[in-house]
Amino acid sequence: MKTSWNRREFLQRTSAATLAAMAAGAPMASLLSGCKTKKIGQTDGTADTVILLWMAGGMAHTETFDPKKYTPYEKDMEGNRVLSTFKSVPTVLDGIHFSEGLESIGKVMDKGTLIRSYVSADLGHILHSRHQYHWHTCYEPPQTVAAPHIGSWIAKELGPKNPVIPAFIDIGQRFTVGEAEELKAFHTAGFLGNEFGPFFIPDPSQGLESVRPPVGMTASRFERRNQLYNELISNSPFGEFGSDYQKESLRRSMEQAYSLLNSPEAKAFDLSQEPKEIYDIYNTGRFGLGCLLARRLTEQGARFISVTTEYEPFKGWDTHENGHTRLVDMKKLIDGPVAQLVKDLDKTGHLDRTMIILASEFSRDMMVEGRPDEKVKEQVNQPDILSDMKFYGMHRHFTDGSSVLMFGGGIKRGFVYGKTADERPCKTIENPVRIDGIHQTIYHALGIAPDTQYEIEKRPFYTTPDGKGRPVLDLLS
Repeated sequence: MKTSWNRREFLQRTSAATLAAMAAGAPMASLLSGCKTKKIGQTDGTADTVILLWMAGGMAHTETFDPKKYTPYEKDMEGNRVLSTFKSVPTVLDGIHFSEGLESIGKVMDKGTLIRSYVSADLGHILHSRHQYHWHTCYEPPQTVAAPHIGSWIAKELGPKNPVIPAFIDIGQRFTVGEAEELKAFHTAGFLGNEFGPFFIPDPSQGLESVRPPVGMTASRFERRNQLYNELISNSPFGEFGSDYQKESLRRSMEQAYSLLNSPEAKAFDLSQEPKEIYDIYNTGRFGLGCLLARRLTEQGARFISVTTEYEPFKGWDTHENGHTRLVDMKKLIDGPVAQLVKDLDKTGHLDRTMIILASEFSRDMMVEGRPDEKVKEQVNQPDILSDMKFYGMHRHFTDGSSVLMFGGGIKRGFVYGKTADERPCKTIENPVRIDGIHQTIYHALGIAPDTQYEIEKRPFYTTPDGKGRPVLDLLS
């Protein structure tokens, strides 16, 4: 299998897979033939809703939730000496420390589980888009069919919790910046159909605008536009080559969006109704307000919500330089909102049936690109001697150890799973967890059978590759 895909090849293959899936079509009978029989040990589920808090760009575990020995900056110091650039601070859990700047999240860890042993896949030359595709779909790109996002699988299998609220909502991701086409490749329901795809809210502060016609648009004029849109779809290549199932799915997705416009639940998108003292805690930027919107939508019956810090090359968690100074700001962005989200849902009782996951595509290290035994092409000019503060931080991509936080929905409280080495390379040394285990743990908590599959191109397509994924039962209470 080729592992040295470049960005252009990745886009060509994923685009071709999407077009092939649309042209071939997935007949309704086939899509309804998914195997949903309950297996031995399969439960009715401990969760109804999932919130994914996505740290896009590669969040360094040694600088966040798995700190190592702190080494302050000194001009002309050896880079290999630096394991963490922040001091460690205690959490509410005895003996468990987080990196400085994450004190608020540390205070709610008695309500969740910390995984310190997530291992990313070996996908050859590291591209953020390929690893993000893999994390969100559980399939290594490229695929011959358009693999559905985990949110789409959940929307398909469980349907909307509230028929008015979209089952899959994506908050904070824009496609007008950075690697737009690469990101679009996995923000899709794939062969499952448009109605199970994400409802996009790029800016949570303008969430209300997402569920009402533009200013000055009358109801009758909006209805005429909706009818014209349906006619355009019918006369487009999609109308000519798309299957009956896909066209019906698209029609239903439009009807669902239309029904939300006049519903009382639309007020959940209006963040101005939030008390100022709570709003101010969440108001650290688009991600923080996205967490607030996620909480409000959860209370109104959303099924799956993704909130992202958003991936833009060389920004956010993508710390190719100035890693230490960049993370000071990133921690301010997430610490208060994530902790408040957990506390708010716990206070109202929603956390019992809502699973929150905080994750990133991989971690970072100062010296190792890839993993110790599977090093890949260097992408960062990181000198062995740090002559400038901009080199102080974790700048290379590291795939052999990462941290994931999980709260609610049947996840153990006050629990730590897995371990990484205390010396470089800070790789996983106990209880490795991979993406198929994460996905199946989520599905298990939701009561989705492990053998769920659909017949695509005359072969079964499972929620995890070949149906071999298994839940990490030790994470569940």
